[in-house]
Amino acid sequence: MKYLPINNQLFIKNRAKFTAQMKSKSLAVFNSNDLFTTGADSTLPFEQSRDLFYLSGADQEESILVLFPDAIDPNHREILFLTETNEHIAIWYGAKYSKEEATKVSGIKTIYWLSEFKKIFYDLMTEAETVYFNTNEHYRQSVELETREDRFIKKCKSDFPAHKWEKSGQIMQQIRGVKEPEEIEQMQTACEITNNGFRRILPFVKPGIMEYEIEAEFMHEFLKSRSKGFAYTPIIASGYSACVLHYIENNKACKDGDMLLLDVGAEYANYSSDMTRTIPVNGKFSDRQKEVYNAVLRVKNEATKMLIPGEYWANYHKEVGKLMTSELLGLGLIDKADVQNEDPNWPAYKKYFMHGTSHHLGLDTHDYGALKTPMKANMVFTVEPGIYIPEENMGIRIEDDVVIQENGAPFNLMRNIPIEVEEIEDLMNS
Repeated sequence: MKYLPINNQLFIKNRAKFTAQMKSKSLAVFNSNDLFTTGADSTLPFEQSRDLFYLSGADQEESILVLFPDAIDPNHREILFLTETNEHIAIWYGAKYSKEEATKVSGIKTIYWLSEFKKIFYDLMTEAETVYFNTNEHYRQSVELETREDRFIKKCKSDFPAHKWEKSGQIMQQIRGVKEPEEIEQMQTACEITNNGFRRILPFVKPGIMEYEIEAEFMHEFLKSRSKGFAYTPIIASGYSACVLHYIENNKACKDGDMLLLDVGAEYANYSSDMTRTIPVNGKFSDRQKEVYNAVLRVKNEATKMLIPGEYWANYHKEVGKLMTSELLGLGLIDKADVQNEDPNWPAYKKYFMHGTSHHLGLDTHDYGALKTPMKANMVFTVEPGIYIPEENMGIRIEDDVVIQENGAPFNLMRNIPIEVEEIEDLMNS
């Protein structure tokens, strides 16, 4: 791993939060992600299951975490199963965790090799009445592949049909949404790496530059800062492409007079940052571009103030919609008749701002977190309003990452990233 070690107290705290909500005589199992092949003998870079990482810090393939708070043997209340290094693995791929290293990373004292899993798990199941399965409960999930977790669940139900089943997702939704200080520290690092990347490209962008060249400059800055790279597929969208919300081709030339939307974020230690800035390709905002940009910026700033403990997700988005409606009226993009006659299920402002304003951020870019209960301190949200005007060949979105505070305004993890028109112009022309 490129990132600096994380204090294992984080993972010890996370496991304690999870096990505190488990039923009596229950155990929970978390499997690592698969390695995915690309054909022949090649694989994609490994990405650890975020839930397993959250609970153990283990950043290695073919890992299994078992939590069993009521196990008769105290040594079996937390177990991490890992692949044992052999001579072939060590020579061809590099040594895997030793048992001592795994304990240092995770804080888990009982480490077994994966070859021992079947025997030990069977013994644990004779004591357990309920098993927590780690199904994907994210509200946006669209996974079609059968995962390592899915295969384990299928086999477990077949081998132990008399047991009761629960899902870990509901617990993870609650605990992952509220961040520990150590997690916010990793996310702050990711945001600072993103800041460095943005400042790198500002004087680099000129008419005629290719979108993928800008992507390469970000990647250079990210990799040299101990990041694996982008936290998600970057959007480098100039001109009309900025009106395509998930444009990821990044293969067009940036033209004089166009705006360039940059939705990029570095990962660090598996934690995400998520930034959007929109800049003029030629380094100078036109009057109209500045007018629309500042309207989006005002909505972002006012929306940020609403992210406080006790606020409800649905009400927050409704209030942001009112802010955007006011700005669109001022820009002449909608009129009072549009608002008076709007469909409550698709308000008038949705013509130019059709996506949500915020989402949880953490180990996943669209992170787990409660959405139907009041917001809590130390939840981390994006704030990302936008105005998209295809007929003007322009899409503008601005996005920061903020931490809800117990008292006062949210803390902006991207406070150091240029955002005002004048600062962006100065840096682009420096």
